[in-house]
Amino acid sequence: MADLNTRLFSAADNLRSKMDASEYKNYLLGLIFYKYLSDKLLEKVVEIADESLEEYSTQENQTQLYRNLLADEEIKSDLIETLVDTLGYDIEPDYLFSVLANQAKQNTFQLNDLSAAFTNLSSKYDQFNGLFDDVDLRSKKLGSDDQQRNITITEVLKKLNDIDVIRHDGDVIGDAYEFLISQFASEAGKKAGEFYTPHQVSVMMARIVAMGQEDKKLFSVYDPTMGSGSLMLNVRNYINHPDSVKYHGQELNTTTFNLAKMNLILHGVDKEDMRLRNGDTLNKDWPTDEPYTFDSVLMNPPYSAKWSSDDTFLDDSRFNRYGKLAPKSKADFAFLLHGFYHLKETGTMAIVLPHGVLFRGAAEGVIRKKLLEDGSIYAVIGMPANLFFGTSIPTTVIILKKNRNMRDVLFIDASKEFVKGKNQNKLSDENIDKIVETYMKRENVGQYAYLASFDDIKENDFNLNIPRYVDTFEEEESVDMAIIGSTIKNIRKQKAELESSLYDIISSLQYDEENAEWIQGALEVFNRGK
Repeated sequence: MADLNTRLFSAADNLRSKMDASEYKNYLLGLIFYKYLSDKLLEKVVEIADESLEEYSTQENQTQLYRNLLADEEIKSDLIETLVDTLGYDIEPDYLFSVLANQAKQNTFQLNDLSAAFTNLSSKYDQFNGLFDDVDLRSKKLGSDDQQRNITITEVLKKLNDIDVIRHDGDVIGDAYEFLISQFASEAGKKAGEFYTPHQVSVMMARIVAMGQEDKKLFSVYDPTMGSGSLMLNVRNYINHPDSVKYHGQELNTTTFNLAKMNLILHGVDKEDMRLRNGDTLNKDWPTDEPYTFDSVLMNPPYSAKWSSDDTFLDDSRFNRYGKLAPKSKADFAFLLHGFYHLKETGTMAIVLPHGVLFRGAAEGVIRKKLLEDGSIYAVIGMPANLFFGTSIPTTVIILKKNRNMRDVLFIDASKEFVKGKNQNKLSDENIDKIVETYMKRENVGQYAYLASFDDIKENDFNLNIPRYVDTFEEEESVDMAIIGSTIKNIRKQKAELESSLYDIISSLQYDEENAEWIQGALEVFNRGK
């Protein structure tokens, strides 16, 4: 992780003065993704050739092996066919990232070769179509002419080439994205983190939605505001058949949609197992054909976003059961109801929202009341402030289920348990474990959790503000007034002794006429005090 961050920071230095963070992160992430595809292919070539990675330990050796195999006409077609069958793509040797990076080191790199490499991959294989559009190699921000742009990308390639993306411990795209946002949030502006759910929050939500469904041989996950896709991907770490997961996601922002697609490909998700759409989640329902309900729904939508809230949505099957539409200025409940509509009867949904959804009135109050009367809200988890990039507000994670016999709600106040960071707070493994275990046990925990009955909630006028249910007030220690009185008496005695001593010292001073006035004044002050 440290090596990845160091090299990203260094590579970013070549772009920071030329464009803002929201742009240069697209270059860095696109190039890292291409490097991953290229490096993965070379290792696969060694495996197909039945050779050892110890013997072919350098990319130079691996590339030469690849060239030799392709030079043999009897082997060539089978090799390419096997690469496409196992990886889903092939890359010509001249377009490998390591080859282009070596040319950069020798100052022979040509921008046209990288552009051709992107075009070749995108045109040959549908899953890569449009993924490199944001790596605009003709942008004048890279340099005023081809030579300057060539120099800029040359430096970036050299710095990224030494990152070991194959053996990176974690989610390389997610980790790179999180680092770039956290490092340059001030440049990228307030929306820097709107597409990324911090890893610890993602883990907590994934563990909860997978609970009780771990043994399903076919498992489906849906994120209608998928951002970088990391929230969906985490689910497979907590089920017993991770290779059978089907991923369904939608994202409005095209750049971020491409990022999610990269992320899933990097995690080895086959194109048959991902169904992703670049579109507006609220204005037009999707998916509408089978399957349109899922075992788990995970969401971190943009908070209090605007939407049309047109009256025609009152006939929309996602919203028509709740009597009112989410207000135009706050789409929070529109996102929640969309996700909930697409949840299976046996599934679990987790959504991150601002605290206002728990207590705001008017239309939101009507929707919240209906959800509670239906028993749809299963748990409300209060999260610490300053967990998310670009906003310091505390958030809540709401868990929803369908067809429950009970209408009780578990409240967890986890807002005070976190690891304080320089820029962002974080959840430790212990913090996450405590939330998940408390959720699983569904019992009262003093100053941390409360299982509220429907009557409790009704008495509170369907207000779900967490402090109404979880009392975090800590009584102060009782005070012994006798001890305090004795202490005050001793202090007064010591004060009198000090004043008397000081009076004697001043009285004994030798002084001239020049100082007589203030000495006499000081003695009068002491006498008045007596």
